[in-house]
Amino acid sequence: MSLRLGIDIDGVVADFRTSFHAAAKQCLGREIPELEDARSAQALEQKDVKRVWQHVAKTPNWWMGLQAYEPEQLARLYGLSRTRGWEVFFLTNRPASAGDTVQFQSQWWLEQHGFYLPAVLTVPGSRGEVANGLRLDLIVDDLVLNCVEAVSASTSKALLMLRSADQATQEYATDRGIGVVSTFADALVVIEHLHEVMPSRRGRLLRLADWFWTTPPAQGLPQNPRVERPIPPHNP
Repeated sequence: MSLRLGIDIDGVVADFRTSFHAAAKQCLGREIPELEDARSAQALEQKDVKRVWQHVAKTPNWWMGLQAYEPEQLARLYGLSRTRGWEVFFLTNRPASAGDTVQFQSQWWLEQHGFYLPAVLTVPGSRGEVANGLRLDLIVDDLVLNCVEAVSASTSKALLMLRSADQATQEYATDRGIGVVSTFADALVVIEHLHEVMPSRRGRLLRLADWFWTTPPAQGLPQNPRVERPIPPHNP
C-alpha cells in the first residue's frame, strides 16, 4: 500500500515568516524586530498584528509571493511520490487574501516549485481530525500542537519541523513519540525509511491480502504532466 502523507505548507515548505516580516515593515512603515514566530507575531502589539493581516487580506494573491525554504526538495518529493506511489495532501489554514482562493494560490505556488497537480486542503480545524479522516500515515508540521493532535486523534505518526534550535520543544515532542527534523530534506529521509518499514508494520492480514493484489501494467502521465497539458498563465 502507498503512504498517505499530510504536509503542512507554511513553516515546512514555504517561508511564511520572512514574507510576514516584510509585510509588517511595509504596512507599519517602520523597522520591525525579527519575528521568532510570525503567526503569533510576539514582537508586535495585537493592533499591529491586525493591521498586517488586513494588509495581507487586501493584497492580491499575496500567498503566491512566498519563497520556498528548499525548492529542490519539493521537486524531489514530487518525484518520489510518483515513483513510489505516495498520496500527498498539502494542508494549510491560511486566511484569505484578495485575488484567487487560498487553495488556488497554494496550488499555483506548489506547481511553480516542481510539485505538479498538488492536492491542497484548507484546514480551519483540528489536524487530528484531518489525519484521522484521511487515514494519514504521517503528518509533517511546524507546530507541535498540530503534531500532538495528529498522534492523539489518529494512528498517524508525526514529524515536527523545528528549523530553529529549541531544546525544550524538541524534548516535549520526542517525549510524545513525535520525530523532530530541522530541514525538509531530513523529513524526506524519514519518509523514505517509513516507506520501507511500513509494510511490515501494518499487520499480518493486510500483508496477506496484498499477496493477492496485482496491479495491471499501465502507462502513466509523463514526469511533468504539464508537458501534455500546460498550466494556463496566471493573469491577476
